Amino acid sequence: MSEGHARAFSRRISRTDSARVASSNCLLRETAYDRAMQDRQDHFAYCVQLLGGTTAFARRLRIDERAIRRFVNGERPISDGLLQDTAQALRDLATDANAAAGTISDNLPAQSSDT
Repeated sequence: MSEGHARAFSRRISRTDSARVASSNCLLRETAYDRAMQDRQDHFAYCVQLLGGTTAFARRLRIDERAIRRFVNGERPISDGLLQDTAQALRDLATDANAAAGTISDNLPAQSSDT
C-alpha cells in the first residue's frame, strides 16, 4: 500500500470511528432523556394514585379521565403546568387531610393514664 493510500485509509477509519462515537453519545443522551421521561411518567402515575386514582384525580383537576390515562401510559407528554397543578392538588389534599385528622383528634375522648 502506498503512503497516499495509507493516509486516505487512515482518514476513512478515523471518520468512521468519529461517527461511531458521535452516534453512541447521541444514544446515551437519548437514553438519559428517555429515562428522565419515564421517571416523570412513573412519578406522575404515583401522584395520580395518591390523589385517589384516575377518576378522583380527573375530578379534582377537572381533566378528562382518558387524558389522564394517556399521560400515565406515556401516550401524551406531561407538561410542567400539569405537574404544577398536580403538586398544588397534593398540597391541598395534605391540608384537608391534616384538618380532618385534627378534627378527629379533637373529638376523641381523652385517654386516662390508668389503661
